[in-house]
Amino acid sequence: MYRFEICANSVVSCLAAQEGGAHRVELCAGIPEGGTTPSYGMIRSARESISIGLNVIIRPRGGDFLYSKEEIREMVYDIRTARELGADGLVFGCLTPKGAVDMETMKTLMDAAGDTPVTFHRAFDHSAAPLKALEDIVSLGCARILTSGCKPTAPEGASLLAELVEKAGDRIIIMPGCGVKENNIAEIARLTGAREFHFSAREPVESGMIFRNPEVAMGSEDDPYGTVRTTARRVAATIASF
Repeated sequence: MYRFEICANSVVSCLAAQEGGAHRVELCAGIPEGGTTPSYGMIRSARESISIGLNVIIRPRGGDFLYSKEEIREMVYDIRTARELGADGLVFGCLTPKGAVDMETMKTLMDAAGDTPVTFHRAFDHSAAPLKALEDIVSLGCARILTSGCKPTAPEGASLLAELVEKAGDRIIIMPGCGVKENNIAEIARLTGAREFHFSAREPVESGMIFRNPEVAMGSEDDPYGTVRTTARRVAATIASF
């Protein structure tokens, strides 16, 4: 009845997603930037390691979703690479300066994607007119939209998510994401009528480093050595909360 996608920041997270019962992962690098295109090595290793669905985000940088011609060319190359490495789906989205779906750029990327299903990612949440954006994305032939309902988190955007689900019908999948957890996913489903969900189920992981240089910080100043990754425990707990 429901399908679950995990935002995975590593191959280890992909394996945890599979172990926990997820149907699919969205493979991303650069999580602090909102997700960027993973490396060739990460995509290849993930494809060799898991049998569940593998979607790859195509996003050359953090920041906005207004791309230069150089960035668009880079995205086309990344799309081709992801497809060659066996990605089951692609995840991207582009906007114009005024917050509309950039139809010209999207058509270029959709042509590169060919018959590989495309998710329009949370660029949607930065669109100026979400209902118009929905229709534009449907017309492009995208398979789904990942969105928090144009709010900081999916629970806060539940009312728009419900409207999007209703208007989308069976033309495109509306997949709530951001802030989806064990303690709210069932309520989000009830309020919105959504049937697919996107979450990370990550937990902090302590570094194994014994020697540490306190004078040099890499990454987070709160914990420059620690990382976060998806755990099978949290994936399973979130799915089981229905």
